[in-house]
Amino acid sequence: MAMDGIFGEAVDRIGGEPISSRMARKAPVRHLDPSLLMITLMLAAYGVVMVQSTTLNSQASAGLDPNLFLKRQVAFGIAGLIALLAISFFDYRYLAGFSPVIYGAALVTLILVLTPLGTIRSGATRWIDLGPFEAQPSELAKVAVIIVLAAYLAAKKGEVTGLDIAVAVGLVAVPSILIYRQPDLGTMMVFVALLGAALLSGGAKIRHFLSLGLLGLIGVVIILQAGLLKDYQVQRLTSFLDPNPDVQSVGYNLTQSKIAIGSGGMQGKGLGGKNTQTSLDFVPEQHTDFIFTAVGEQLGFLGSATLLGMFAFLLWRGLRIAAMSRDLFGTLLASGVVALWAFQIFVNVGMTMGIMPITGIPLPFISYGGSSLITNFVAVGLLLNIHMRRYL
Repeated sequence: MAMDGIFGEAVDRIGGEPISSRMARKAPVRHLDPSLLMITLMLAAYGVVMVQSTTLNSQASAGLDPNLFLKRQVAFGIAGLIALLAISFFDYRYLAGFSPVIYGAALVTLILVLTPLGTIRSGATRWIDLGPFEAQPSELAKVAVIIVLAAYLAAKKGEVTGLDIAVAVGLVAVPSILIYRQPDLGTMMVFVALLGAALLSGGAKIRHFLSLGLLGLIGVVIILQAGLLKDYQVQRLTSFLDPNPDVQSVGYNLTQSKIAIGSGGMQGKGLGGKNTQTSLDFVPEQHTDFIFTAVGEQLGFLGSATLLGMFAFLLWRGLRIAAMSRDLFGTLLASGVVALWAFQIFVNVGMTMGIMPITGIPLPFISYGGSSLITNFVAVGLLLNIHMRRYL
């Protein structure tokens, strides 16, 4: 016992901390969450397969490279993996200090979208043309909002006041207004979900949520009465409530989506099959926002359930990391990432089945798009970062 005490004190005096702690600090990769990394790669691979399957026939019919979207999605995945590794080995606690810079950079890119640098597509200005590819700043802004909210609320140490709530709302309102100008109502909805998750994890009281709910309801009424939303936007948001929508106009997407999912049956019709809703392009934007319809049609109930099970595992790992974090900032970061994925998964899958409004929200890791895929890899990098440093 005496000898243990002597050597224990000696070890503690070397460098001012136990040797085990210093070794862990030098090698945080020892605490890597391999299951989180594995499920991320599996989801990305699942997405690559579905992107190829939904674009193969249409590209070939048009006399274009049938593997074009496959090549691009793989390239986006590699870029995302590099971003994941970079984020993983940068101590996440430094992000709190850099949060104003990250937030400011996100606002600048959102402003640039509204300038002549922005690219107009389908009546919306959401992208910046960078030559080889187009970047969508609103996707990366999601991570920036998560970081700035986590940094601000973590500094309050769970003692959130009405003024703090107002500041948090303001931090979300500024990018939301810029995104409204694009317009992109789906991402605005995501920001509201991120705000709610941050306040819930950061210590907001029930009265704060009741007040925000009342103000939100008043805001929705004002927006509708003032005509701030265009007719087509209102129709897209409310068409899922109509039991008999006009299948030739506002109800077309939803009707075709339901047909595609329902026709898949238990085992599906197979990848790249001919004479299907997917191969005949009956469902618009099927490789992006409506890609879950292809999953349902081609892989059936079993393929869809497998995908949802993979998502459930991903969310569970995120919640576990949030609970294991050694500080409130890490908990808020992880909670924000989980809220981001959970909301997007629920809304995207729900809109294809007619239980949620149709919005331009991509399905994480599955929908085609470089900005979305890289953003999701960055989010995984944050979770891995928090997990690796939970003892440090």
